[in-house]
Amino acid sequence: MADHRAEGPLPGPAGIGELDDRRLTTIGLLFESAAGLRQVLERRLESNAGLSNQSFDVLIRLARTPGNRLRMSDLAAQTTLSPSGLTRSVDRLEDTGLVVREVCPEDRRGAFAALTVKGKAMMDEAIPSHVAHIDEVLRDVLSLEEELALEALLRKLRDHLFGDPQCDLDTSVSGICPTEE
Repeated sequence: MADHRAEGPLPGPAGIGELDDRRLTTIGLLFESAAGLRQVLERRLESNAGLSNQSFDVLIRLARTPGNRLRMSDLAAQTTLSPSGLTRSVDRLEDTGLVVREVCPEDRRGAFAALTVKGKAMMDEAIPSHVAHIDEVLRDVLSLEEELALEALLRKLRDHLFGDPQCDLDTSVSGICPTEE
């Protein structure tokens, strides 16, 4: 296998100015910030509640949904997990008694994931400390006005991505809004 580093520098692209495009920086900062938040928040979630981000993400979607249950396909779309990834996550949550699967009466092939009493109790305990930690992380960085503006901008971007066929998202998640109030 050849070492391509020895061949010298690559010739620059014709549109070298595109490397300085502020949108590359904006998206990069968004990804870096999201990754950092996930890392910081997950450490505390694991130590305080014994939950991974993935488990918390599934449980919070169920806890915030009327009836505390969602179709597995909707839950997969909302958590950005693949169907098989969600199945494994729900299996683990079911093994710990936090979630149960229910057959969909209208479509026997479909299934719901539902929060159990134990799962609801876990979330009732985990959410206040999680919100307090979010406040700690954001307090000295964003004012309330900036927080609200960021929320509005992220919601606008999310709604565009999940509602616009030009965004080329998987059609199984098109029109699904992962985070609702």
